[in-house]
Amino acid sequence: MLRAVFALTWLLAVAPAHGEAPGPDALLKRMSDEVIAEIRKDAAVQRGDPARIAALVETKIVPHFDFRRMTQIAVGTHWRVATPQQRDQLTQEFRTLLVRTYSGALAGYRNQVIEYRPVQAKPADTEVTVRSLIRQPGAESVAIEYDLEKAGAQWKVFDVRVSGISLVATYRTAFAEEVRNHGVDGLIGLLARKNRHG
Repeated sequence: MLRAVFALTWLLAVAPAHGEAPGPDALLKRMSDEVIAEIRKDAAVQRGDPARIAALVETKIVPHFDFRRMTQIAVGTHWRVATPQQRDQLTQEFRTLLVRTYSGALAGYRNQVIEYRPVQAKPADTEVTVRSLIRQPGAESVAIEYDLEKAGAQWKVFDVRVSGISLVATYRTAFAEEVRNHGVDGLIGLLARKNRHG
């Protein structure tokens, strides 16, 4: 269930097609509605076709996440000792890991209803949290919080909390242990192996 819930978070960060960028809560609601409509009409996605799901994730969702900041949060204090090249490699491998994980879990979407709470943000705010609730018949509702940062005129997601558990921070302990034991290159290698072997 948790994998499916995390997968839904990818549905909620798609940029507007036209005009001025909406506020973060309106953006999440409008665009999640559009992506869910796309899933419902695409039989290949409903069957769990990996290529179609990957294409949906890459084109509609990935561009609107701040993977560098997500990686920095997950790596924690060890980010400071990584070289610029290592940071780039960590970001790429972590991005690949997240995309693979949630592309697989996206097939778990089963007509959940997503409710949003309005954000009381000031025009000058550059970081906000959007709160939502995912409802599914026969299952307990799940609270989801999205942390977004304003990058230029657009908002980008840099963390998601499911029932208070941070998506990014769940990796921090394992990453820290790997860096302590094998250095930053060891963590890069670990992520690369996971990405190669699934």
